Amino acid sequence: MSIFLVLEESGGRIKKTSWEALAAAHRLGPAESITAVVIGAQTEALAAEAAARPVGRVIRVEHPLLANYTPDGFSLVLEQLIATEKPAYVVFPHTYQVRDYAPALACRLGQMLIGDVVAIEEGPRFVRQLMQGRLNGSYRHSGDGLCFVSVQAGAFRPDPRIDELAAPAPIATFTPKLDAAQIRTRPGEPFRGSEQTVDLGSALRIVSVGRGIKDAQNLPLVQELAAALGAELAASRPICDNGWLPLERQVGSSGQTVAPKLYLAVGISGAIQHLVGMKGSQCIVAINKDPDAPIFEVADYGIVGDLFEVVPALTEAVKAAKQ
Repeated sequence: MSIFLVLEESGGRIKKTSWEALAAAHRLGPAESITAVVIGAQTEALAAEAAARPVGRVIRVEHPLLANYTPDGFSLVLEQLIATEKPAYVVFPHTYQVRDYAPALACRLGQMLIGDVVAIEEGPRFVRQLMQGRLNGSYRHSGDGLCFVSVQAGAFRPDPRIDELAAPAPIATFTPKLDAAQIRTRPGEPFRGSEQTVDLGSALRIVSVGRGIKDAQNLPLVQELAAALGAELAASRPICDNGWLPLERQVGSSGQTVAPKLYLAVGISGAIQHLVGMKGSQCIVAINKDPDAPIFEVADYGIVGDLFEVVPALTEAVKAAKQ
């Protein structure tokens, strides 16, 4: 069985969400069955980065017309590659770019895309969340053709076995047939966020604050704890809706999806919309005075108490431990 993993890059490096998709691909088959695919005009560096991961091989899909992303270009060249290689599964990270072209690619091949997958069970069965995470749906590919799957950011932890590889995976090059007339869109300048934009998705530690903080004037209490831990400051939706913190720091179904090593939830009750965005964190610590708060259902460690007493004490303990 052959599994294709289509990687996505940004700034000349493979995105973290692509390595999360690789972890998902490992649920479908062993590393030697996985072919990592990089697409572009110059992909040598990307292919080398991919070859250092636990995959069976890497394919460089190169063409001058692939220098910039276009949905026509990506779907056309992947259609050609799939027709040549005939994989059983094609796995993508569930990014805005993938959402742009992967449905068209699946349609061209007469297949369905199982999108935004958060877990893969025996069968395989692919789990998706419905109604903003209130329900889980289990899906199985019942046809004879290939299966397209995209993986939700933060749902799978990247495989740490890079240092265990005996040698890089072999790399091959595929040159597709592509004509400028086939590309109907003309890419503009890449979007660049402001310098203040925060990428919570790449943070190792996050301290997140909820409405239990009561007032914007109390935020420095949590900011000091975040600084002591070397963590990014985040928030639940009510905090950002009130304008106490910028929207770029919101975690949840309408904000960013995160999976840090440590997620410290301060005064967050745990509405499902927030849990959807952070429950993939490796270690969740919750501070809340309500012992029945839903956040404790997903927390690894829970502190039932007044955050205005717990947070300063925890900050001092962290500072003392660092001395």
